[in-house]
Amino acid sequence: MESAADACIIRISDELAIVQSLDFFTPVVDDPYEFGQIAAANSLSDIYAVGAKPLCAMNIVCFPVKKRPVKILEKILQGGIDKIHEAGALLAGGHSVEDREPKYGLSVTGLVHPERFISNSGAMPGDVLVLTKPVGTGVLATAHKAGMLKDDLLQRMISVMKRLNKYASEAMQKAGAHAATDITGFGLAGHALEMAVASGCRMEIHASRVPLFREALDFMKMGMIPEGDYANRRFCTKLVHVSGQVPQELAELMFDAQTSGGLLISIGPEGLESLMASLDAANEEFGVVGRVVAGTPGIEILP
Repeated sequence: MESAADACIIRISDELAIVQSLDFFTPVVDDPYEFGQIAAANSLSDIYAVGAKPLCAMNIVCFPVKKRPVKILEKILQGGIDKIHEAGALLAGGHSVEDREPKYGLSVTGLVHPERFISNSGAMPGDVLVLTKPVGTGVLATAHKAGMLKDDLLQRMISVMKRLNKYASEAMQKAGAHAATDITGFGLAGHALEMAVASGCRMEIHASRVPLFREALDFMKMGMIPEGDYANRRFCTKLVHVSGQVPQELAELMFDAQTSGGLLISIGPEGLESLMASLDAANEEFGVVGRVVAGTPGIEILP
């Protein structure tokens, strides 16, 4: 598994390194403008996860131009460019191809000091684990596709997914975080496992402390579970242990595939107060969800 990082960091000089990443996917909501914002925020997240600043981005677009109005594509791209501008970056072009299903995302280039980036391999025993953004968007998106999501909940989900991890990234840098990763397709358990293996340590996550969409638990009982969640469970089987005291739906939500999820931050106890103060000041939703301990790399999901 090694570090399983989603962004590559290339040293240019003693003072400068570039960070590059790429991501794109099919629509998770119906509104094309909102989809563009969510996809852009998701693509930018890998840059923020290493504590870098986005510099420029290039569009990656697939669109059925002969079957769908071009105005839909225009709205997707407008959502993307508005989010790029919010990040303080520039749109530097891109590429499009005709396809049967719309897909959108970005190739992003960022800048960071080569000795100051935050990887997913620096977690240390004694660290505290902090998670930003609630989990459960995979289940909610599945329920939305089935027409079961009320508008107020849909808007809450969209608001979370399109929020940049910029503010959480700035907070963790200021507080001196040791390691971080963004939570996306492998879910909280999967990405925490990548961090634990890369860092050579064990992590304890208390499911009851994880920020989440409570409604997702009810939808899971109805069977609104993305296929990716089952794959995540299989991926984590050998190295993730779930306590029998954790309720089934809550345990399963730890494996829910996220779109544009938050950051899982590993930080020493001495920096926790500073991190929480900065996250509060940025109006970030977060939870202190666990700790890093010595031992065989893996994850313990506890009540």
